[in-house]
Amino acid sequence: MTDLLMPKATAVWLIDNTALTFSQIADFCSLHDLEVQAIADGDVGSGIRGYDPVLNKQLTQEEIQRCEADETASLVRSTSVLPEPTNRTKGPTYIPLAKRGDKPDGIAWLVKHHPNMKDSAISKLVGTTRDTITKIRERSHWNIANITAKHPVMLGLCTQVALDEAIAKTGDDVKSPSEQVQGLSELP
Repeated sequence: MTDLLMPKATAVWLIDNTALTFSQIADFCSLHDLEVQAIADGDVGSGIRGYDPVLNKQLTQEEIQRCEADETASLVRSTSVLPEPTNRTKGPTYIPLAKRGDKPDGIAWLVKHHPNMKDSAISKLVGTTRDTITKIRERSHWNIANITAKHPVMLGLCTQVALDEAIAKTGDDVKSPSEQVQGLSELP
């Protein structure tokens, strides 16, 4: 549950309009007892307008009356009928301008070493369009003469973990980074 909206203004309203104790108000508003007492004395928050928690559906009048009758009872917030906010899903990763020119090189490496990887997986991994991937596969990209296959992790376009997961989904055998380096050193 979220915190109380405008706790000092709510405390001002509760002090002015109810017979609740300072400790009950402090407990409900997440304030210190002395702070509530200072608000009541006018030392703190003299310019704050009261915020009605009943009108704003944070409390019910029955709850206030119950706690006024029993000084040891604590106020309980009303439950909201609104759905709880959800966390946003992680969007596409940001590639700096300087590295965006490296995307075709990373795509060329993926197409060369993992030809059965789906375009959607490459697109998600490198952050490019399917049209660009198709043009590189067909060698019809406008800059194909200058594209050289380079490892996308070395270019900083994706992480090794994300690359390994994408390769595992295609069914290719995943080599550890040390095996990949060994394979490169064996080349003539």
